[in-house]
Amino acid sequence: MDNMAFIGDPALFRPAADEVHVSVTFTWDKREGERLADAWRVYYPNTKLGGVAYGDCGDFVPGMYVKPGVTFTTRGCNNHCHFCSVHKREGRLTEIKDFAPGYIIADNNILQASHDHIDRVFEMLKQQKEPAQFSGGLQSSLVDDWFANKLKEIRVHSVFLAADTDNALEPLRHAINELAFLGRNKLRVYVLIGLESLEDAEKRLRAVWIAGGLPFAQLFQPEEKLIEYDRNWKTLARSWSRPAIMRSIMKGCEI
Repeated sequence: MDNMAFIGDPALFRPAADEVHVSVTFTWDKREGERLADAWRVYYPNTKLGGVAYGDCGDFVPGMYVKPGVTFTTRGCNNHCHFCSVHKREGRLTEIKDFAPGYIIADNNILQASHDHIDRVFEMLKQQKEPAQFSGGLQSSLVDDWFANKLKEIRVHSVFLAADTDNALEPLRHAINELAFLGRNKLRVYVLIGLESLEDAEKRLRAVWIAGGLPFAQLFQPEEKLIEYDRNWKTLARSWSRPAIMRSIMKGCEI
């Protein structure tokens, strides 16, 4: 977001720099990342290519590659969901003792951390000027009274839950019930779609809304290739990632 961050090829304005980093998040963008590295290397011989797509999950530096405010307090996840690569790339969950302060918690599964660790995270969040965002996602089955009460101690912008399969709906309903005091607009739900029929995907999205969450549809993409979805899938994903459209679709179905 700063004036030393660039998207795409070098333009007329090229600042003085000792080195350039091309950071690639998704594996299907590696070819484009390699092209960009070559393009920047014309002007900056010391151009380095890396990122999560290349397995680079080293020490986190606040503000580098991600916007200010983002932090990680844990790495990894103890689950082995077939559609997720976190357990392959980062292994089992580990707590970061000296995590950087921030208000956007991007941990993959912070609720698998110990209560002592989560207590330290909340003490840090109380010192932030901005309300907390749990953008990495909370495992619905681990949301309980203890965590709900912790959230009541701080200002909350949003929490993200998930409903990636039909089996996730019941734990999601429980979690939303625990966190109902936040209201729908702050109870956002990642919904992975594309692994089932279009009709079943929409049914699950509607179920999330009826449960009291605000769905955010995400089209599944495997590591090995980029799936080009047809217009119907793209329309479904677009409709269920924009609150105004969802409210129109679900008018009369408010809880």
